[in-house]
Amino acid sequence: MDNPRIVRIEAGRLEGRRPRKAGCNARLGEHGIVVRVPIVRITAEDGSSGFGRCAATREQASALLGVRLGEAFSRGQGTAEPWLAFDFPLWDLVAKREGVPVYRLAAEAVGGHRSEPAAPFRVRCYDTTLYFDDLHLKSEEEAAALIAAEAREGYARGHRAFKIKVGRGARHLPLEEGTRRDVAVVRAVREAVGPGLPLMIDANNGYNLNLAKRVLAETAEGGVFWLEEPFHEDPVLYRDLKGWLAGQGLAMLIADGEGQASPTLLDWARDGLVDVVQYDIFAHTFTGWLRTGRRLDEWGRRTAPHHYGGHLGNYVTAHLAAAIDNFAFVEWDEATTPGLDASAYGVREGMVEVPERPGFGLELADAAFEKAIESSGFVVSA
Repeated sequence: MDNPRIVRIEAGRLEGRRPRKAGCNARLGEHGIVVRVPIVRITAEDGSSGFGRCAATREQASALLGVRLGEAFSRGQGTAEPWLAFDFPLWDLVAKREGVPVYRLAAEAVGGHRSEPAAPFRVRCYDTTLYFDDLHLKSEEEAAALIAAEAREGYARGHRAFKIKVGRGARHLPLEEGTRRDVAVVRAVREAVGPGLPLMIDANNGYNLNLAKRVLAETAEGGVFWLEEPFHEDPVLYRDLKGWLAGQGLAMLIADGEGQASPTLLDWARDGLVDVVQYDIFAHTFTGWLRTGRRLDEWGRRTAPHHYGGHLGNYVTAHLAAAIDNFAFVEWDEATTPGLDASAYGVREGMVEVPERPGFGLELADAAFEKAIESSGFVVSA
C-alpha cells in the first residue's frame, strides 16, 4: 500500500529524569530534575506506525484521521503546512516505511547535503547542563569549583564542548558579585576541561552591552566560541558588539533565536550581525529547519537548534545535521525517560553517534506508553 490513510493517533506524556537537578538561568528559577515528553504515535491503515514529540490536541488529531500519508508528507518537502503539528511522528513514520534513518530522507529533501551522509553518521554536540547550581554557595571560589566539577562529569560522559550559563547578576545575585562569579566559573571550566575545546556562554538576555564586553574581555584568554543571547535582541547593539570584537581581535560568534526571536532575526543573520541561529527544533519543526538551514548555508551562517527540556531533541536534532552544511552542534540535555529506548545513540569524544536504524532510531515501550495515554493522553481512530 503506497499511500495509506492514517487511521489511529495516540497521545500521552512520558516523564524522565536528568542525572542531577538543573539550577537557574539569568531569567528563570530552578529547572529541576524532571523532563516531560509529549509523545504522539501515528498508525496507517497498513499497520505501519511512527512516533515523536508532539503536543497536538485531540481536535487536531481527529482532523488528521483519514488523510492519506502522501497528502500529509512529501519526501522532497517534508510535512505539509496543515499538519506541521505532527511533523516529528510523520518523519519517523515515513522513514520507517522506507527502512532508512530520518537523516537520509532529510539529506534528500530541501536543503539537502551535497553528498551522501557517511555511516556511521556522527554529529558534534555540546553539554548544556552547566546551570546556576551554585547560588547556595557564598564564595565565587566554591561556585567555580562546583561548576568545574560538573563540567568534568560531562567530559567523562563523552562531551568535548560545553555551554555555561552566565548572567547571575541579572536577577539572582547583586550585579558586581554575579558578574565576578560568571567570570570565575568560565575560567574554572576552561581549566577543568583543558585548552582548545569549545566553550559557549549563554546569558539568557541577562547582560547589557557593556557587561557583555567586560565578561568577554575577562575570559578572552581561555577563549569563548560563542556568546548566546547576551541582551534583548537589538541590531544596533549587535553591530556595536561586532565592531568591538573585531577591534579586540576576538573571533567569537554571536548566537541568538532560542526564545521569542525577533521576526527580523534572519535578516540580521544575512547581514552578519548574528552568526548562529538557534530557533527551537520543536517550535520551528524539522521541516521548517530544513528550509531555514538552507538559507543560513547560503549566507555562511551556522545552525544550532535549541531544545532544552525536550529530551527527544537530543536525537532528532542530530538527524537534521545531514541536511545542513553549516550545522554547528547538537544541544545535549542528558536525561533518561522510562518507556523511551535511546540506547542506540551514544556520545563519544564530543560526537553523537546516530544509529543506522529506520526512523529516528528510537523505540517506544508499549506498556509505558499505554499508561501515559491513560493518565495524560487520548486515542482517536477511524
